[in-house]
Amino acid sequence: MRRRLRMLLPIALLPLIAAALMLVARPASAAALTRVTGFGNNPTNLNMYVYVPNNVAPQPALLLLVHYCSGSASGIFNGNGRDYVNAADRYGYVIVLPEATRSGSCFDVSSPQGLKRDGGSDSTGIMSMVSWARSRYHVDPARIVVSGFSSGAMMTNVLAAQYPDVFSAASAFSGVPAGCFATTDGSLWNSTCSGGRLIKTAAQWATQARAMYPGYTGGYPRMQLWHGTTDTTLAYPNFGEEIKQWTALHGLSQTPSFTDHPQSSWTRTRYGSTGTLATIEGVSIAGVGHALPQTGQLAYAISFLGLDRTSAPPTTPPTTPSSTPPSNPPSTPPSSPVTTPPTSSTAGPAACRVTATVSAWSTGLTESITITNTGGSAVNGWSLNFALPAGQTISSGWNASYAPSSGAVTAKDASYNAAIPAGGSVTIGFQATHTGNSAAPTAFTLNGNACGVG
Repeated sequence: MRRRLRMLLPIALLPLIAAALMLVARPASAAALTRVTGFGNNPTNLNMYVYVPNNVAPQPALLLLVHYCSGSASGIFNGNGRDYVNAADRYGYVIVLPEATRSGSCFDVSSPQGLKRDGGSDSTGIMSMVSWARSRYHVDPARIVVSGFSSGAMMTNVLAAQYPDVFSAASAFSGVPAGCFATTDGSLWNSTCSGGRLIKTAAQWATQARAMYPGYTGGYPRMQLWHGTTDTTLAYPNFGEEIKQWTALHGLSQTPSFTDHPQSSWTRTRYGSTGTLATIEGVSIAGVGHALPQTGQLAYAISFLGLDRTSAPPTTPPTTPSSTPPSNPPSTPPSSPVTTPPTSSTAGPAACRVTATVSAWSTGLTESITITNTGGSAVNGWSLNFALPAGQTISSGWNASYAPSSGAVTAKDASYNAAIPAGGSVTIGFQATHTGNSAAPTAFTLNGNACGVG
C-alpha cells in the first residue's frame, strides 16, 4: 500500500507542476492606468492615477500630467496626451495623473489657498501624489517634470512657481501666467485674464510668482510655453505675459536668443540657452485656437522635458533670479529671427506680405499682424501703415509702437526687431476696444509700399 502511494504521488503532482509552469511562462500583464487612494494630504478630494510602464527604469523620471477643464485622467491618458504614454513605454518613466472632481473638472488656480505653497487646495493634493510616487518608484529627484493642457497648463505654471525646488522643467499648452487667474470672490474663473486683458510688467509677474513661495531664493524650472494665435478661450496675449513672467524669474531679457520655424505655422523662440534644453522656449501656432496639443507637438515637449533620456540631462542648474530684474524691451508674442539692430533706422522701399488675425469678444479684440519681407534684401527700419475700422481704438500693443490709437495708424519697429531679413518675418500685435466692428484692416503699406494681404 505504501509502495502504491509512493508511485501515485508523483503522478498526482503532475497537474500542479504543469499549472505552475504555465504561470511562469504566462507573459506579465500589460501596464495600465491605475487608481491610487490613500496617497496623503488631499484637501480638495482629487483623484490620483498612475501609469508605470512594464519596463520602468531603475531610477525613472516622473511626469506629472494635468488635464483640461471638463477632462479626466483617462481622457488625457487615452486622448491628446497619448504620445506621453507611448514615450513612457519606450523610456521607462512614470506618469502621475491628478483628476479634478469638482463640477466642471477644472483645477483651482484662482483661490488664495490655491496660489500658495502648501496652501490647502488642489496643488497641495497634487504634491502629495508626487511625493507618494517619488518614494514608491525610486524616482530621480532631478527629473521630476510637469505638463498640462488648458486648465492643466494654468496649473503647470502655478506648480512651477510654488514648487520650483521640486520640478526641473515644465511644458504648458494654452495656459496663462502663474497668478493671472487669481480671484477673491470664491469664483474659479477670471474673465479679465482669460480674455488676455490682464497686462503687467515682467517684474510684476515675477513678483506675483515669487509670492507663492515666500523667502525662496533658488532657481526656477525651465519652461516651455505653447499657444495658438486665435485662441478665444485663453486669449493669445497670455502667451506673451507668460514669457514675461518666466524670463524675469530667470533673470533673462525678453529678446529671444534664437528663433526658428519647425513648421510653417510655428514660430519658436528661445531665451537664455538656445538648444533643445533651452531655459525658456515659446512656440506660437498661427491660425490655431484653443486646440493644443496637436499631432506631433508632444514629441517636442518630450525632448524639452528631457524625458527621452535615461538620466538627468547635462544642463546647468536653473538660473538664480537676480535681485534687480533686467529692463526688457516691449513684450508679448515673440517675433522674428533676432538680428543686430541697425545703426540707422532709415527706411527704404519694401516688398511685403501681411497676415492679420483677430480674436474678438463683446467689446474688445486682440490682433496679431505678421509682416513678411518678400524682397531680395533686408529691410533696415520699418513703418507699417494701416487704417483701423471705425470704432476701434488701440489700448496697448507689443513689438511695435502705435500712433495714433485710432483711424490711420502707423506701427513703428522696436529696436530689437527693426531688421527684417529677406524672406524673414516679424510678428507684432495690439489690443483694442471696438463698438461692433471687430474686422482686421484690409490694406497695409510698409515703408510706403503696398503689401499683399493674407
